Amino acid sequence: MPMFEVLTPLSVLLCLFGVLIGIIMGSIPGMTATMAIAIFLPATYALDMINSIGLLIGLYVGGISGGMVPAVLLNIPGTPSSLCTTFDGYPMTQNGEGEKALKVGITASIIGGFVSLSILFFFAPVLASFAIDFSAVDKFLIVVFALTVIASISKGSLLGGVFSGVLGVFISLIGRFPDNNQIRLVPPGFEQELVYGFSLLPVLIGLFAIGQNLQESEEGLVAASHQKIDLAKNKAKQFKFRIFKGQFVNTVRSSIIGTFVGMLPGVGGSAASITSYSQAKNFSKNPEKLGKGEPEGMIASESANNGLIGGALVPLLSLGIPGDSTTAILVGAFLLQGIEVGPLFITTNPDLWSGIVFALVIANIAMFIMMFFSIKYFAKIVYIPKHIIFPIIMLMCVVGSYAINNGVMFDVWTLLLFGLVGYIFPKVGIQIAPFLIGFILGTQGEKYFIDSLKGSGGDLTVFFTDGPLAIGLWVVIIVSVVYAVIDNRRTKKAESAS
Repeated sequence: MPMFEVLTPLSVLLCLFGVLIGIIMGSIPGMTATMAIAIFLPATYALDMINSIGLLIGLYVGGISGGMVPAVLLNIPGTPSSLCTTFDGYPMTQNGEGEKALKVGITASIIGGFVSLSILFFFAPVLASFAIDFSAVDKFLIVVFALTVIASISKGSLLGGVFSGVLGVFISLIGRFPDNNQIRLVPPGFEQELVYGFSLLPVLIGLFAIGQNLQESEEGLVAASHQKIDLAKNKAKQFKFRIFKGQFVNTVRSSIIGTFVGMLPGVGGSAASITSYSQAKNFSKNPEKLGKGEPEGMIASESANNGLIGGALVPLLSLGIPGDSTTAILVGAFLLQGIEVGPLFITTNPDLWSGIVFALVIANIAMFIMMFFSIKYFAKIVYIPKHIIFPIIMLMCVVGSYAINNGVMFDVWTLLLFGLVGYIFPKVGIQIAPFLIGFILGTQGEKYFIDSLKGSGGDLTVFFTDGPLAIGLWVVIIVSVVYAVIDNRRTKKAESAS
């Protein structure tokens, strides 16, 4: 299907605008692609789905790519997936090769983006066509698997990750039970406001935009105090495309690693970055140079970084399971338009599926052109004072939440409540990403669980006897939990040894 039969001129302009804003927000230490999408989510209410997806995909690609700027210049990962970018990017900046490091990362990013897009284009429809035949039991077990991965592969605490996911599921069950119209888990006096539970979009915006704002404000609103950097101090070592000569295998391998790690719900960008970087080091002819300002390390990290985007969209569009916190927010955008993601999404929304693919093409090309030829200007963004940006973000969040459901004040209170939740939870060991995805998947899991029991006449053994696929899913769930327990113990031993 030709690109411009699907995308309108407005959707292309919104995609370009999204890339620009995404790069700017990704370049500011403390901002993320997730936060950028959360802030602009209410704006999609006034747009149709094709235009909305253009804007959101642009923000996604731009935000992920922009995260390399503070990683290279300030040694601060702009996104979790740019963690390993600091290993070689910052030493290159210290050596007077900041511009070279950024251009290496930008070039690796567009390659990673197109590799992941190719895998998304060919793999997601196949997986979706296979998933169409899933029974309610199979769908319930897929949700359980997603929850085990999200909750168990957690930052620092297995118990904390599990509790965060379960708490998200619990909160999602607030409201009216669909089978008997009984109100459950609702505080007295709020029956009318919470009859349908908490609205997803104010929850998303509160957790990521308001919560992040409060965390960053606690650390201080002053501009970055780092010394201004001459990006091309070392004139003898300018960027040339021949840097990639001999790096073909490293680039493609890292892009594929990033894509497939992105497909695993809840694993996160830092895992993709670390995995690809470690593989680059294992196969490098000069592994001792990595970590000291070597372009090879930048290529591995940034190609995996952008490979995550297509990978995270695969489970979202084929199974209805968000691969990370950013795609969880994209679920909100689809729901706002009355579209349900899942196995039937691609076949029932062919224009929208094509629009997503074409938007990714445009966004990656736009990201490369904007950053490659204007990197000196984007590099200055890291010094913008936060006391100017944060009040604007707060205002946009409040106005957007109020407008989502045509002026419901309770949505603003929901926004502020979950903004405080997003600020407090990390301090007490509750992790935001497992909580959010538990919140999104909780109602789906309940629906499939009840449908399974209805089909079996209340026989719980149906979850173990439905067929070979159900048995296979139980094996995957058990392996996921066992791996999480072993990995948690190994991490604790390593921490105690150090």
